[in-house]
Amino acid sequence: MPVLTKGSRGAEVTALQNALAARGFDPGGVDGKFGNGTHDAVVAFQQSVGLPADGAVGPVTARVLGLTPPAAVVSLIPAVTIEMASKIVPGATRTNVEHNLPFVLNSLVKPQLADKFMILMALATIRAETSSFRPIDEGKSRFNSSPGGDFDLYDSRAGLGNLGPPDGARFKGRGFIQLTGRSNYEVHGKAIGLGTQLVDDPDLANEPDIAARLMASFLKRQEAGIRAALSAGDLRKARKLVNGGSHGLEVFEDSFQIGKDVLPDELAVVRSAGAAE
Repeated sequence: MPVLTKGSRGAEVTALQNALAARGFDPGGVDGKFGNGTHDAVVAFQQSVGLPADGAVGPVTARVLGLTPPAAVVSLIPAVTIEMASKIVPGATRTNVEHNLPFVLNSLVKPQLADKFMILMALATIRAETSSFRPIDEGKSRFNSSPGGDFDLYDSRAGLGNLGPPDGARFKGRGFIQLTGRSNYEVHGKAIGLGTQLVDDPDLANEPDIAARLMASFLKRQEAGIRAALSAGDLRKARKLVNGGSHGLEVFEDSFQIGKDVLPDELAVVRSAGAAE
């Protein structure tokens, strides 16, 4: 997209004017002409988000306005490919795997979970919890909702840290790992640097980057037990440490076994372009 300034004309300016208006910055009409009104609206927008207020719409301003797609997320573990992950999580669309795999893999690097078996643990967990390789809301069932209720069986579950209605629905399972309960939202939200934001806005748990980091945080908290279970070949126990039971055990075990054959034993972590360890 070219840099847009006063005097620019065309479809790009029309898109800019629509984007400004949608965010509450009146460009003085949508006519495809970058005049004083559009310039002033751009300046006001730039000031509101802390960008240099020069009135020009370059790559950064365009991206923040949503006029250009965000930069692609580059996987730090390139040896784990989309094709491999698609075999481990069969049934997920390639689009979902392609979009979300880098978030999942990158989230495992900082907590030192970027080895073959913990990567398999993450991917097999995703298949057992969401199957689609995207973060989702927990569905209603007889285990979480009474007839006609809305996750009301979770409302006062002490083990979840819920304080009564509407905590059941507010802190229902979300994300790649189906994070559930006020306590988990508090603990893991803080652990990934969100402070109280996750408690204040639980739907953030379905943002792919946040969902991946929450899963990594949960796996890290259970790491010792998970590694011991995996070393003993006890996939049932490893699954229980995440799920609390055996829900999805069959597909979890299937994905784990597929992954053992699909993933290479050694997985380099790329720290920067052209460098690996």
